[in-house]
Amino acid sequence: MSTLAHTMMTAARSADSGLAGPGGLDRYPYAEAPAADRVGAPVWESADPELGRMGRRATGSRGRGLHGQLVQQLGQMIVSGDLGADRPLVPEEIGQRFEVSRTVVRESLRVLEAKGLVSARPNVGTRVRPVSDWNLLDPDIIEWRAFGPQRDDQRRELSELRWTIEPLAARLAAGHGRADVQQRLSDMVEIMAHAVGQGDVLTYSRADTEFHSLLIQVASNRMLEHLSGIVSSALQVSGGPVAGCERPNDASLSHHGRIVDALAAGDGAAAEAAMRQLLTVHPEVERVVPAPREH
Repeated sequence: MSTLAHTMMTAARSADSGLAGPGGLDRYPYAEAPAADRVGAPVWESADPELGRMGRRATGSRGRGLHGQLVQQLGQMIVSGDLGADRPLVPEEIGQRFEVSRTVVRESLRVLEAKGLVSARPNVGTRVRPVSDWNLLDPDIIEWRAFGPQRDDQRRELSELRWTIEPLAARLAAGHGRADVQQRLSDMVEIMAHAVGQGDVLTYSRADTEFHSLLIQVASNRMLEHLSGIVSSALQVSGGPVAGCERPNDASLSHHGRIVDALAAGDGAAAEAAMRQLLTVHPEVERVVPAPREH
């Protein structure tokens, strides 16, 4: 096994144990914190049943501090529908019940406003906005939807979006071959193959995410590159250890290898075809991508 493969497997295990691993791949959080380590909000005694549920719901803080935890909790409640559209959010009440300062509440609401989840207006206050106003491509909102009541819709929509983005990216990437990128993609396939043999789903997921993100980045299309984070989020919430998906198989590995070979040959059509076949391998995509219509 190559040095890179060993490094990535070490990084994956470090992430799984909650430790920081080496390299740029540490930015991918693949596992929830153990239940005993999660930080929840203080339990509320509220006459309002919707707000009462907010205090009793545990959430993973991921080291974000009070500000991050409050964003996470309020965001989850809004996206899940527990705080419906046009629902007023009173900063003083939130601060009192979560036992946080006005500054923490104010900054948290600003983050949620930037995501399109709430709006703040003079003489009206802060209110929850309808789904049509949300930034549905925001990584946090993708995650909150994927693990909430809308999980099926979110994963289907992400799969459909990948089906649109990645075949084109593969075709474009074939025209921008670079030796270092080609080697990196080959390394990712090697890592995935070794991970399959070891039953190491976490390492496979990390290498798979790196493979797809890199492929989009080398397509030399800035708008596609802007969407690479969405693909990473899709992989995290639709497969791998987070969703408890089935073990990756040899067919998936084969299609990854075919993409690498097509890129090396500068064959955009073959790279696009291999990517479409790869996406169809995954159960999530098979269920949502319609078969070609007969004319």
